[in-house]
Amino acid sequence: MSKLLWTPSKERIEQTNMFRFMGEINQRFGKNFQTYPELHQWSVDNIADFWTVLWDFVGVKASTSYTQVIDDPTKMPGAKWFEGAKLNFAENMLKYRDDQLAIVFQGEGAEPVRITYAQLYDQVARLAKSLRDMGVKTGDRVAGFMPNMPQTVMAMLAAASIGAIWSSCSPDFGIKGVLDRFGQIKPKVLFTANGYRFKGKDLDSLEKISGVVNQLPSLEKLVVVPYTQERADISALPNAIHFQDFISREDGLEIEFEQLPFDHPLYIMYSSGTTGLPKCMVQSTGGILVHHLKELVLHTDLKREDNIFYFTTCGWMMWNWLTSSLGVGATIIQYDGQPFHPDAEVLWKMAQDEKVTVFGASAGYIAALMDQEGQPGKHYDLSSVRAVLSTGSPLSIEGFEWVYREVKEDLQLASIAGGTDLNGCFALGNPMGPVYAGELQCRGLAMDVAAFDENGQPVINQQAELVCCKPFPSMPIYFWEDPDGKKYHKAYFDKYPGVWHHGDFITVTERGGVVMYGRSDATLNPGGVRIGTAEIYRVVENFEEIADSVVVGQNWDNDVRVILFVKMAEGQALTDDVINKLRAGIRQNASPRHVPAKVIEVPDVPYTLNMKKVELAVKKVIENKPVENTDALANPQALDFYKDIPELSK
Repeated sequence: MSKLLWTPSKERIEQTNMFRFMGEINQRFGKNFQTYPELHQWSVDNIADFWTVLWDFVGVKASTSYTQVIDDPTKMPGAKWFEGAKLNFAENMLKYRDDQLAIVFQGEGAEPVRITYAQLYDQVARLAKSLRDMGVKTGDRVAGFMPNMPQTVMAMLAAASIGAIWSSCSPDFGIKGVLDRFGQIKPKVLFTANGYRFKGKDLDSLEKISGVVNQLPSLEKLVVVPYTQERADISALPNAIHFQDFISREDGLEIEFEQLPFDHPLYIMYSSGTTGLPKCMVQSTGGILVHHLKELVLHTDLKREDNIFYFTTCGWMMWNWLTSSLGVGATIIQYDGQPFHPDAEVLWKMAQDEKVTVFGASAGYIAALMDQEGQPGKHYDLSSVRAVLSTGSPLSIEGFEWVYREVKEDLQLASIAGGTDLNGCFALGNPMGPVYAGELQCRGLAMDVAAFDENGQPVINQQAELVCCKPFPSMPIYFWEDPDGKKYHKAYFDKYPGVWHHGDFITVTERGGVVMYGRSDATLNPGGVRIGTAEIYRVVENFEEIADSVVVGQNWDNDVRVILFVKMAEGQALTDDVINKLRAGIRQNASPRHVPAKVIEVPDVPYTLNMKKVELAVKKVIENKPVENTDALANPQALDFYKDIPELSK
């Protein structure tokens, strides 16, 4: 049984947006719901009614109302949402135009930059006019190769105000990685910063971007934002213009917000691309708007007075998610740089200084901080922090316990999980509910999430496949250049017809929480029993001798054996004693089936650019199969260490 770590007080529960929303449901529909599980069950049984109330509760701004919420709540894919509605995403993000801070930008080693809602509106208005003047129109693509900085948000909102489609990559992507993405969608305009900062160094982006723009014949304008230099030399770049020269100089402009159908394209997001060209997932204006506002307002309990931070880059969906906080009128805190420079707790100092109320980061960041024996709650005043969010990979039980021990006792720790595909979560936080170690608090409202066994039947308290049995508004409307929808169907609906199959391995607990075990296509199958990799990582992370690890299954003697690769901490050796302690710990804390047949030392562990371990790529290498797109990796050279390892042939 999972350990109970935190329970909100009655007073705290009654102050949440979720509690108010439950009261609204009770009043409108004559219910008497007192708990989240009751509310969740009603929401999946009454999808149209749920989204009707949500639309009103979050104050969606639309010039024309909808005629029906959903045409067929059993149809997936292909359900039509909020038909007849006309709205604009950017208008919903810019409904506040006052002197409250909209963005605080903290670049590594720099003074914070503060932008009010009034200033943000003005900048977006001027940028939108410039885009229109150069011929950008509804449906055109506008892309960003940008650090996580205010001008990225401005460019996205300016594009969205016109009805152009936004797509972005972060500047740590390689040339091929950028072209694999933008080459497919053919942008008309590309925004780039002249450089970015990482680990105390200024890194140039213009040399890299020159290798990109020459292979993007669709590009009519390259807009260069000042960051590491005030005015870089861009004379060698075709169609390049400085941001200061591009943005209109007119004052007092009003934005002309194009009124668009609910399912008009807003974002193009990308799969990791480790098995070929990245899939280009097109997401809708209205779908992203209502889905993000549901997660921010209800599940994150975000309010106008909040300061919300998420450590992310513009190549990760959490950037899009964080940016939608503008629709609540909250202040978003952006950080760009290395999160451990100049020291391991730099982000927590920022949380103190900026009075962050919601602090978000990856599970990998929390694990790294644990390894460095971080104690941010001891060193900084974190009294403003009421919630910590974690995603990207499963947060270990020890990670949960560390947050309550070393950050703060009285806060909501929301481990959240979903995907780029839906630009949101399947399971996430419930500000009205308790937190149990290793467990995501709840399945999202109106998300009919279940764990399916191999017979396609829902199971409780058993590891099984993550599925969603009913449609939701933020599903991709289509994949780019997939006219017959075959790629889309294959991605989610081939395994269970009419049911979204996500490819994660989970347990749904009897109380309605969720435990994540990582990708199901990377699950291990020794003796025909499927087990998740997260349980092994959980044990390994407790070993101070080990800096990192990756575990895969190797086909061997008509079975599968578990192979654990470990990267040793500085000054540590992989001795027989360490191996024996590892095996004993895994046997005791997971099961005998989890115990690795081989424990092998490697110098590095491969990660995607979004900092997810690529178990599948390692598995392919040890099986002498090609890894098709190493440009999707942050450190592709790491894969070389897994080739032709003698121990794997005996």
